[in-house]
Amino acid sequence: MNPKIETLQKKKLVGNNLEMSLIDNKTFELFSSFMPNKKNIQNTIGQDIYEISTYDADYFKSFNPNNPFEKWASLEVSEFGYIPDGMKTHTIEGGLYAVFNYKGMAQDFREFIGAIFMQWIPKSKYLLDSRQHFNVLGDKYKHNHPDSEEEVWIPIKKKIL
Repeated sequence: MNPKIETLQKKKLVGNNLEMSLIDNKTFELFSSFMPNKKNIQNTIGQDIYEISTYDADYFKSFNPNNPFEKWASLEVSEFGYIPDGMKTHTIEGGLYAVFNYKGMAQDFREFIGAIFMQWIPKSKYLLDSRQHFNVLGDKYKHNHPDSEEEVWIPIKKKIL
């Protein structure tokens, strides 16, 4: 694992959100409500879909797959103007991120993300930061396809030695 370290600028997004847990995963439901209506979002910057997860500050300290978190399906916009019915605005505040490229099936993603949290972060010069995590589903993303690719953005901060 060899991520790029990026400083992200603030991003404005419009989309749908749901509260869920890893055990009560509602990702399919979230995207089923978002995808048919994404064409109604105005002022979009590109067509990349941002799949954002927002966790409580203690989520990873006492990890339990039943713990709830909020997940978003959204598009980036240049400004908040007209918001389609049933959608909301959301902002990623920005900051330092480790950006990993994932290629493969969704069913294998858990192993990939586990390696980031259990191997890469502990061995790196970074700590997990308490900000939004997100995946960018760009033009190389193919739902349920082994050649699907996406970017995985993990919020980090430098370790204080």
